[in-house]
Amino acid sequence: MENKSSINEFILHGFPDTEELRIVHIIVFLIIYLVALIENLIIITVIVYSHQLHSPMYFFLVNLSLQDLGSISVTVPKSMVNSLTNTEAISYSGCFCQVFSLIFFMMSHFFLLCVMAYDRYVAICNPLHYETIMSKKACIQMATSVWMGGLSYSMLHTGNLFMVKFCSRIINQFFCEIPQLLKISCSDSYAAEEWILILSSSLAFILFALIVFSYVKIFQAVLQIPSTQGKQKAFSTCLPHLIVICIFLVSGTFAYMKPLSSSPSTSDILISMFYCVVPPIMNPLIYSMRNKELKMAIWKLIINIVFQHFAPIWLLL
Repeated sequence: MENKSSINEFILHGFPDTEELRIVHIIVFLIIYLVALIENLIIITVIVYSHQLHSPMYFFLVNLSLQDLGSISVTVPKSMVNSLTNTEAISYSGCFCQVFSLIFFMMSHFFLLCVMAYDRYVAICNPLHYETIMSKKACIQMATSVWMGGLSYSMLHTGNLFMVKFCSRIINQFFCEIPQLLKISCSDSYAAEEWILILSSSLAFILFALIVFSYVKIFQAVLQIPSTQGKQKAFSTCLPHLIVICIFLVSGTFAYMKPLSSSPSTSDILISMFYCVVPPIMNPLIYSMRNKELKMAIWKLIINIVFQHFAPIWLLL
């Protein structure tokens, strides 16, 4: 048995350490990370350089892409480095920095999803006052509140973890997260963190209720739109956001709300991958597949880049 004072590093024992599986792990995670990186950078670049996309919805989508890049960069690169160097160690401070960063991006992600639901609610249910309510100043204030809210919660959670005593240093996961750290904590040493989790769950439920209320009103308004084209346009901007919310909430709820177990579980790794790794890949695809404006802007940017680089060569020929 080890206590907190004697632990200066943790062992991330998430994946089997055979040579073949290490190679598969590196290749799969490298592909996932590069795809997520490219997708989100494309979304950010297209929105920044396309003036027709300079609206509140796309401003918040840029923030969502930044959060996706941050959340996947916290976990996947470290896991790949460990596999490349054939080690499973992560320092005590490194583990807590990982927890801090992950909660920061995840909580700000959730807050942003609520703001985006409000944006769609105002756009569809109160379109005449949309520009007044969702002004540039209001959008910046909302985005700032989102990031500050995530920062406050990450500081609260991480600060409480410093009070927890650990009886083991083996984490059955490929990154540090609160549920896995509570599994290896000594009995009755994490009461404060449990109360913080209960508080977070209560806040999450309230925000989820507000999202549900917003979408009930949105769908009521959409069904009253007389034209089929108008309904399709409204659904095309709402359904991607609703899908992203469902993926995030379902996976996060399973990861944080399921009962703690001291034995290793493959489902823990799969669920954690689902809420940490899958959203950064899926979010850009979900938003771009059903959004005609975004798809047209992407193609326009690609054509402009190709023309600028290859037009001089064509003129010479």
